[in-house]
Amino acid sequence: MKQEDRKSQFDRRDFIGSVAVAGAGLMLTRCAKSYPKLTFLDAAPDGVPLKAGLVGCGGRGTGAAQDFLKAGPNLQITALADVFEDRVAECRKTLEEKAAQEVSADRCFVGFDAYKKVIDSDVDVVLLATPPHFRPEHFEAAVNAKKHVFMEKPVAVDPLGVRSILASAQRAKTFNISVVTGTQRRHQRDYLETYNRVANGAIGRIVSARCYWNQSQLWSKPRQQGWSDMEAMIRDWVSWCWLSGDHIVEQHVHNLDVMSWFLGAYPTKAVAMGARMRRLTGDQYDFFAVDYALENGLHIQSTCRQIDGCANNISEFLVGTEGSTNCRNKIFDKEGKEVWRYRELEGKPEKEAAQESDAEPETPKISPYVQEHIDLVNAIRTNQPINEAENTAKATLVAIMGRISAYTGQEVTWDQVMQSGERLGPTEYAMGPVPIQARVPLPGTEPHT
Repeated sequence: MKQEDRKSQFDRRDFIGSVAVAGAGLMLTRCAKSYPKLTFLDAAPDGVPLKAGLVGCGGRGTGAAQDFLKAGPNLQITALADVFEDRVAECRKTLEEKAAQEVSADRCFVGFDAYKKVIDSDVDVVLLATPPHFRPEHFEAAVNAKKHVFMEKPVAVDPLGVRSILASAQRAKTFNISVVTGTQRRHQRDYLETYNRVANGAIGRIVSARCYWNQSQLWSKPRQQGWSDMEAMIRDWVSWCWLSGDHIVEQHVHNLDVMSWFLGAYPTKAVAMGARMRRLTGDQYDFFAVDYALENGLHIQSTCRQIDGCANNISEFLVGTEGSTNCRNKIFDKEGKEVWRYRELEGKPEKEAAQESDAEPETPKISPYVQEHIDLVNAIRTNQPINEAENTAKATLVAIMGRISAYTGQEVTWDQVMQSGERLGPTEYAMGPVPIQARVPLPGTEPHT
């Protein structure tokens, strides 16, 4: 992959579309005293109306629909789909009350095939926000219909799903389709400004990397009387590996994507451990700890945990030969002294900004959840396609590699996972029995991928 051109104006398509700045995670320039200027859009440009359909009307999907509507003028949500009628009704009501957006009843679809009806309903953009298990099939259908796509991370839960996403991503490029994924840190201004400096040598050659997503127990949905196996699992999807990929895939993929983005390379192998300690639902682990190794010998320390009452940490950190960074908004010298901090300076005179040098970094004025939709709509309306599907598919594979290693207790390589035939979940979808038991993997006894 190529190094970005150093130019005065920020080319968002090239920047977002590439993870590699300097092959094998090595930064090419050292301690640059000035950095290319980045520019950002506060709103997408005007244009003919863009109609979007939402597939997956839960909390994240409803949020994504509202974020899309905030991205610029002449944007509409015209179709909704979910396997549950109550979810469609709740989303429809929220959009009407909070976004003044009415979706007609004849464009609200329910069932496992509802996504097809949304895609066929004369929309320009499809927003994919179902549990990740269904993402590869839905993405393939949207691309085949030549629709622009926003899809949430992770983009798959197993190696077969990742390969499907990669194939669809290549097809999308031939159709000039824009695809943005829910890895919002790649659209977040403080991350982008920090990346700009690291890519231009601010901390020298990277020699150490670590990332964390350690938090309290996530939500769960106890099974209700009258629910079938399928309904109970989908309503409690974050508890089931076949639907979410386990939380190392569903959640920690954010941090792993940042590592791959800043390093410009993906791990070639992983050795992991994990266990289930307190979780009461589903079949997932409570924690993972992974040692990822890159081809150049650099290692990434990775941990994620969902247990109440423990120390929490959601962050990334890189150490280089000339300094270090938290990847988000600070750079330190070799002695650990802060030498740069992100702040939103627009509208503030330099003197005032200088007086605030000890203040906490300001939050970017545009939410990254909205910014990713601004970037998507801008790409569509300026006919400069962007495609993030490949990057996110590979980050998802990194997470899957860690999960498989923890479940089996074995070293797992990138090539093994890329060639694996593992597929999670049933092959037919209906509200009824599901032949999957709540069995927690036991390391040392599980079959190797």
